[in-house]
Amino acid sequence: RLRLHDGKLIKDRRYHLRTYPNCFVAKELTDWLIDHKEAPDRETGIRLMQKLMDHYIIHHVCDEHSDYKDAKLLYRFRKDDGTFPLSKDVKVFMRGQSLYEKLVSVEESILKVREENSVKYQRTFLGCEMVDWLIQEGEAENRKEAVELGRALLEHGIIQHVSNRHHFFDSDILYQFWINFRRRRRLTELLNENSSRTLSESPDSPFCLRKLNPDPGNTSFLSVQTNKEIKIVSAVRRSSITSLAGNSNPYFSATPMLVFPPVAECNPKSVLKRPVTNEELLSPGAPYIKKTLTIVGDAVGWGFVVRGGRPCHIQAVDPGGPAAAAGMKVCQFVFSVNGMYVLHLDYQTISSLIMTGPRTLVMEVMEAIE
Repeated sequence: RLRLHDGKLIKDRRYHLRTYPNCFVAKELTDWLIDHKEAPDRETGIRLMQKLMDHYIIHHVCDEHSDYKDAKLLYRFRKDDGTFPLSKDVKVFMRGQSLYEKLVSVEESILKVREENSVKYQRTFLGCEMVDWLIQEGEAENRKEAVELGRALLEHGIIQHVSNRHHFFDSDILYQFWINFRRRRRLTELLNENSSRTLSESPDSPFCLRKLNPDPGNTSFLSVQTNKEIKIVSAVRRSSITSLAGNSNPYFSATPMLVFPPVAECNPKSVLKRPVTNEELLSPGAPYIKKTLTIVGDAVGWGFVVRGGRPCHIQAVDPGGPAAAAGMKVCQFVFSVNGMYVLHLDYQTISSLIMTGPRTLVMEVMEAIE
């Protein structure tokens, strides 16, 4: 958006005796995307802009078109006309970006490369240092308010404890910015994001929990296809097709080459006896213990199902899979995935993190004390 303003593609335009402020012509923008190597062709450019429309970032100036059309039509960034929806998540993200830019632009920044347990971490700071800085810069009125801001940043995945063992505290615990806001991102990265919709609709969806040779009479882990009753079965299991077919993609193949067992019924009801909140899990003296599980995926996958959200829980575990061997059980709550705090995320996001991560999966789970 800022680059388009600088290049004068965004400007006040007159059409049918009416002036539309801060807008751009779709066809001109598609040309700009190709000229500036943000899109290889017009089709990709259209898909990128449609993605921005779907996420309420741009819209047609009169909202007469819900699709992005590569034509002489006027569109506008919602940020330029005050219609951008500022949800709590967006506000925290923007606050984190603002703080990061402020921190990296000063000479004596508290962000430094530091070492803990012989491991070097980038963009680190002590919790008490951050609290001091937030008050000093007028970002918080007192230490309590500064801690609340730090906790919000951690819960939204913007900062984290370097070994992901602590929430944010006003102490000499070491934290780091999880997001490098200054990394130059290309628009095409938007099209590489895994969405639960496209994955679940794939014929060889990795969100299906399956065994190649199911035991007779045991239908709990047969191939599950999505239908009207079962919208999404979020399971974390690598596709067996990948390894057997010699596919170079380490995660899954979109083209099925094997015949799997017929569709099995799945019970979508949660295994939890009652809902549990993050506050309950994290409160001092809560009857939960944290466990670290290292799960090495096999040719078929990891073998468990994630459900729910904020926090997510383990809905099912393949008794013959790697997850069960590592000690995973149903009803455990997912605290972190490969070092990333995830209590605030939904199961689609967590599943995507796992599917796009390494074959060896390190998860922290919280288990009720019996």
